Amino acid sequence: MSPRTKVLAVVGLTAALVAPTAAVAGSTWSGASNGHRPPRGGETISVLPAGQDNPSIANGVAIGPEAAIYKTSGLGPSRLNTGASGELGYIDTEVFPGGELPPGVTITEAQGINVLRRIGENLEAAGLSYDDVITMRVFLQNPAGEAKMDFAGWNRAYRQFFANTSVSTGEAVPVPLGTAAPAAPMVVNPARPSRFALEIENLPVDGWLVEVEVDAAYPVKRR
Repeated sequence: MSPRTKVLAVVGLTAALVAPTAAVAGSTWSGASNGHRPPRGGETISVLPAGQDNPSIANGVAIGPEAAIYKTSGLGPSRLNTGASGELGYIDTEVFPGGELPPGVTITEAQGINVLRRIGENLEAAGLSYDDVITMRVFLQNPAGEAKMDFAGWNRAYRQFFANTSVSTGEAVPVPLGTAAPAAPMVVNPARPSRFALEIENLPVDGWLVEVEVDAAYPVKRR
């Protein structure tokens, strides 16, 4: 886990939170106008929904004036299933040997896992990791023969890498893969970035159903 000083706050909740990272708990933050301080230096403050022990995303993220931010390009899945064409060619065969998907795993879910693994490689090359991600932008295309994007499949993929710990205890929260019983996530990560997801008509590469870009904050030393 990174040593970056990160403050996690919940609107309406002032108790300190326990998380299995180098984060430090902070008080409620809702802007300087009501007396709460903004983030200092390289801090980032993720403001979480009140009353949720495992929210999927932050309400927003405040970024300190000296934070160093890394922004990825939009990344899609790598074509790793070379024996298949179209959408099936973008299944990660390290995760799904032979390109065979377990029961209930959708092609969007499989491509989402592929994309997020590529995001992890991109971050690592820049000296960062998944828990440094503060914002995420997701573009989804409807699978062939489907009238709309598979948002549920994308969210299952997302939870394998992000927002899969209990806010109150810091313990990992099991995540389903397809229709299987929930199990340990692929990457245990408390980070809950701010995020949007859009359905678009066409992604830039034929066969892609998912494209993702993220912003990540470089760690700062504890003070």
